[in-house]
Amino acid sequence: MTIVPRTAPNYICPICLTPLQKSENSLTCDNAHNFDFAKEGYVNLLPVQLKKSLNPGDDKNMVLARREFLTSGHYQFLRDKIITLLTQFSPSTIIDLGCGEGYYTNEIETALSAEAVYGVDISKSAVKYAAKRNNKVHYSVATISHLPFGDKTTNAIVNVFAPLVATECRRILAEDGKIIRVTPGPRHLWQLKQFVYETPQLHDEPEPLGDFILIDQITVTETRTVNKRDIEHLLLMTPFGWKIQPDKLQQLKQNEELNIEFEFLIDTYQ
Repeated sequence: MTIVPRTAPNYICPICLTPLQKSENSLTCDNAHNFDFAKEGYVNLLPVQLKKSLNPGDDKNMVLARREFLTSGHYQFLRDKIITLLTQFSPSTIIDLGCGEGYYTNEIETALSAEAVYGVDISKSAVKYAAKRNNKVHYSVATISHLPFGDKTTNAIVNVFAPLVATECRRILAEDGKIIRVTPGPRHLWQLKQFVYETPQLHDEPEPLGDFILIDQITVTETRTVNKRDIEHLLLMTPFGWKIQPDKLQQLKQNEELNIEFEFLIDTYQ
């Protein structure tokens, strides 16, 4: 049985940009473009003409690795901080752009009393899993360069380690809306990088986000002991998995556990 979200989401057609209306298990526009809800409850709003590959975004193996790693709780301190920041301005509509498998999105919906929470990702594998874990979130497969939302329709955008298109964010964000963007801090995963690179470099400061005004920046850091199993998942969910040389990988695998720095920059834009 198809799981349909509790309310009709505020989507626009990705083909003709007209409003989509919910009809049974589908979303349809006035031009008869139709998008069915999957049995898990999400809707695919990524038409073939907007795809750059057959299966864009993270594949199933990366999604599963990230799911297993995040379940271990290593990033819970980051998730808690995001919730705290959102709570300060009580947005009624929240969109998690690049939501992945819904680790942050699920908690946002649970912890806040927002009228609607959306999760968007280009990876069908990720969105499929996200929708399974929380059918109160409106999940969709879509591209950040052509977001399936009307103008000025959200109060808050959350973005964790994913690209953003500033012009699209400006279009969908309400006048008083805010963006919470998370990027790697200078020493994020430093101990792991020492196995991957001969001369590891600190992460650069993130580029400014279009014409948005940076109103706050905080750094959150925690050093955690990561076991061998979680290290493997961490490698698979990052580019390190295909950058690390075989001899370095063998050296890394000799460690039953590793103390790793997790450091994040959280920027709030308006």
